[in-house]
Amino acid sequence: MEWIIVAALAALAAALVVKKKKLTPAAGLTGWLVALAIYMGTRYEGLAYLALFFGSATWATRHQRAAKAGVGNEAHTEIRQASQVLANGGVAALLGLAAWLLPQYNGLFALLMAAGFASATADTLSSELGTVYGRRFYNVVSWQPDTRGLDGVVSLEGTLIGAAGAVAVAGVYAVFRRVDAGCMIIALSGILGNYIDSVLGATLERRRQLNNDMVNVLNTLGAVGIAFALYAAFR
Repeated sequence: MEWIIVAALAALAAALVVKKKKLTPAAGLTGWLVALAIYMGTRYEGLAYLALFFGSATWATRHQRAAKAGVGNEAHTEIRQASQVLANGGVAALLGLAAWLLPQYNGLFALLMAAGFASATADTLSSELGTVYGRRFYNVVSWQPDTRGLDGVVSLEGTLIGAAGAVAVAGVYAVFRRVDAGCMIIALSGILGNYIDSVLGATLERRRQLNNDMVNVLNTLGAVGIAFALYAAFR
């Protein structure tokens, strides 16, 4: 019965988000499937990570849109496509399914999922809000001054905002689990995953060898890989 209730509530939430034009219908369906996969393995903990990411990303994208218009690359559209949902949540969905299939490793998969969401959250907040609040902008590869809003361009303010987003995800982990080394692993993995995103943006994305969705997949995968390596080191 609980599964039915969660599935129904998730479908209702997806429908409301589609109605508010935050997601396309295809993205709403994709988000619903992603949420169910996450719930299967990590229950409400995984859904809390998803809610924090989606809520903060939606707010950050809408925040000061006029100030971001015409700066660097095209501003992110407020209505998300199915490919964007998969780019940010697909890895988490796979980890949720893995946790369901291998429940003895639930704690590890939840940690890795949190790390992926920490990176996705850090990336979105740093790019959306760093463009607004940053003062000096640098190419993350050359560390030379560069144009605000271009791929791979960072600021101190945006980096700190992104780090705060990663720490927030680690805080959710602490609420559902406990305050331990996992919190540090999640926060650090999110920050480094965001750095990976910036490097890919400054190189392959600028050369049109990767698009933004591919970069987002790689930054979450990178964060998950870093979290796994740190987890193995701390064991």
